[in-house]
Amino acid sequence: MASQISRYRTIAAGPQAIWEVLADFGALSGWADNVDHSSVLEHGHSEGTATPIGTARRVQIGRNTLVERITAFTPSTELAYDITGLPAWVGQVSNRWKLTPTATNGTVVTLTSTVDTSRRLPRHLGRGVEHVVCRVLAKQSDAMLAGLADSVESRRG
Repeated sequence: MASQISRYRTIAAGPQAIWEVLADFGALSGWADNVDHSSVLEHGHSEGTATPIGTARRVQIGRNTLVERITAFTPSTELAYDITGLPAWVGQVSNRWKLTPTATNGTVVTLTSTVDTSRRLPRHLGRGVEHVVCRVLAKQSDAMLAGLADSVESRRG
């Protein structure tokens, strides 16, 4: 069983404006202050469609190099990706962005991180590790949400 943690922020912009930033998958370092560098490694394609499922980006955070590969892509609604490059004991990690329009022309942006150590650690140890990793990811999520809000809102102003 995996552990999840979600962070959210209401941004004063419609889903499409936010989506334009999120969907530029290689440009993460342009708005996420906690990311030193990012670039697209390879373009993916779902069979018979133009969606970028499988697209991977390289993300540099300090000395850590991660690879994030898109697993879900619904324009103006949802973006999800698996994250590799963390220590093996961390297990499987993924992020899911969800955009929900508000009645006041804003958007609630929810970022949910999932950590699953079940293939790497015994259950009694894994649950504790998952909770610790989720707390670290929550801090990273807060920083990414703040950067996303600053980027989108500054484009509107």
